[in-house]
Amino acid sequence: MITATHAKRIEMMGCIIDNLSMEETLQTIEGFIASGKPHQHVVVNVDKLVKAQKDPELRRIINDCALINADGMPVVWASRLLGKRLKERVAGVDLFDALMGRAAVKGWRVFLLGAKEEVVAQVRALYTERYPALVIAGHRNGYWKPEEEQQVVDEITAARADLLFVAISSPKKEQFLGTYQARMRIPFAMGVGGTFDVFAGKVKRAPLWMQRAGLEWFFRFLQEPRRMFRRYFIEDAAFIGILAREMRRTREG
Repeated sequence: MITATHAKRIEMMGCIIDNLSMEETLQTIEGFIASGKPHQHVVVNVDKLVKAQKDPELRRIINDCALINADGMPVVWASRLLGKRLKERVAGVDLFDALMGRAAVKGWRVFLLGAKEEVVAQVRALYTERYPALVIAGHRNGYWKPEEEQQVVDEITAARADLLFVAISSPKKEQFLGTYQARMRIPFAMGVGGTFDVFAGKVKRAPLWMQRAGLEWFFRFLQEPRRMFRRYFIEDAAFIGILAREMRRTREG
């Protein structure tokens, strides 16, 4: 499998992260697509780092990916505290948008998978209107029964896409891609979480100043406090303890 080559990979809290800028990331993906071989992408944020501590299989799937970006300013800040300075945050939502534009120019075929039917259809309509030359080879919502999974895989394989964007929750999307990526023969597959909801206008993205200040998570919490409270204030709070242990090990090492 080809992996990112522009900069060395760093290890952080048990997970590998490619130290790449946005432009270097796009150039790497272009190389993946030119190769025609399957490559899986993943972004690492606080939530995923915490989950990977408890789930060895998720950690294995992340570390086996051809390209791993840091999505979230807290991860970038943590890398600096650990003396493993990441160049910048490469947000999944921004990478998706940039790749859709590049796909229209390069003639890459795109498949959109995930979210509710009206949401993914709206994203498809938005981008085909924005980029008339863009080829969207197919789309499908993210709701299927276990017995329908093979049918979903067959549909994606038949579309002969160059780019597959998967908007289903973690760790389901990582597991789906880890299981079927090679079989579907997609040169570049990327999990995009709630990105479709953002571009369909269902979820507002934080203002730029909040993104730069690392407060995008707080903006998300304000939109859905009941749903996000456990994730941000209970589950993700473990990140501070994990970081403290990493810093102690770094000093002792």
